[in-house]
Amino acid sequence: MNATTVDPAEVERFSRIADEWWDAGGKFAPLHRLNPARVGFVRDRVAARFDRDPLKPAPLAGLRLLDIGCGGGLVCEPMCRLGAQVVGIDASDKNIAVARLHAERMRLAVDYRPGTAEALHTAGESFDVVLALEIIEHVADPGLFLNCCAHLVRPGGLLVLSTLNRTAKAYALGIVGAEYVLRWLPRGTHDWRKFVKPSEAARPLRAGGLSIAELAGLVYSPITGRWRVDPHDLDVNYLMVATKPA
Repeated sequence: MNATTVDPAEVERFSRIADEWWDAGGKFAPLHRLNPARVGFVRDRVAARFDRDPLKPAPLAGLRLLDIGCGGGLVCEPMCRLGAQVVGIDASDKNIAVARLHAERMRLAVDYRPGTAEALHTAGESFDVVLALEIIEHVADPGLFLNCCAHLVRPGGLLVLSTLNRTAKAYALGIVGAEYVLRWLPRGTHDWRKFVKPSEAARPLRAGGLSIAELAGLVYSPITGRWRVDPHDLDVNYLMVATKPA
């Protein structure tokens, strides 16, 4: 496969601030606040798919899970604690170095690798669970990326993605609000033109053999300061679950 999903400018942007991944008050603070909602969503959907009790210890034990665009490991580590055999990949060598160091300090066995979805697909890798969280809006070719993700899912497995919808509300809140008014994110973190509508995300997943099982929004409450899953509000952030027949 000669095509690439890597956007060098995006890789460079995140590499420059890689040392801040685990600073809950730093540039990645929004992801730290988002993490409980998205980790809980992933845990519950994976447990349901594989007939597990999500509240029991290590409910994901025995499952091979891939986190694409893992950054510093904010999702990999909780997935590992839930019992999954976790592989985390990122196009930034610096992100991988930070993730490895933190996992070692936490004594967690996460398999971190520099790499891309298309490289794993070409290598014939497969996983019970594939995660693509807050990464699609940063790749060079979303269609190719999602199609590769679909092919990485084993029969009977599932994929969970999260991204920003390309709506006027997402521009107002995700860029103007988050980057310029509240300054949650460095300016230039997102490009509204690269936001992906749910229908656009679903198309390459279906072409890769997946069925869309669920769509839900991720909504922030300024009153509680927390994120929650809302099955009806997809206007800004949304989650998509797709499954592959056994």
